[in-house]
Amino acid sequence: MHSTKERLIGAGLRMLLENGYNALGIQAVLDDTATPKGSFYHHFKDKEDFALQVVEAYITEVHTVLDQCLENPELPPLERIRAFFGIVQQKYREEGYMGCLMGGLGQELSGVNENFRKAIERCLSSIAARLSNCLKEAREAGLIAPNSDVRAMADLLVDCWEGAALRSRLRREPSSLGAMLDFYLASVTVIPNNRKRKARSRSG
Repeated sequence: MHSTKERLIGAGLRMLLENGYNALGIQAVLDDTATPKGSFYHHFKDKEDFALQVVEAYITEVHTVLDQCLENPELPPLERIRAFFGIVQQKYREEGYMGCLMGGLGQELSGVNENFRKAIERCLSSIAARLSNCLKEAREAGLIAPNSDVRAMADLLVDCWEGAALRSRLRREPSSLGAMLDFYLASVTVIPNNRKRKARSRSG
């Protein structure tokens, strides 16, 4: 990516997280990056095109981290999922708990702009698809129930995370994120038979 374009997209990502799309001003982006107006319009047609390209850059970044975590053969499948969301949680912390760009823009724009609605839904669906592949590995390894609908489980995880990210943004602290992930993974994990027998013997 051209360095000027990369710098503009970086500034746009930060401003969209902090203030949303409607409050985003092109002049503010230009001032923040010391970029001439002509250079901006060399790379982007208008404000919407700019924001959509910021979204695409964000999607690419998420996919890179997601694939690195979920394809890590050194970790069991469910721990790979935990590792990914741990990285996301740390990023939220570093950004001051602004939450997920897709969640914020989705709430702001999905009802009024079809281009953003489609881009955001595609992003979230692609995350769920990757998570479902990892959950399939977990199912094959006997870590989750053998009749699990892994795509439905992945969609639910994305939905729950987006809700927890919003609560984290409202509270400016991370407990909602960690609690949601702990609850989800504990809920889907199968307890091995020997642990079940020990639990029954203790209760008896």
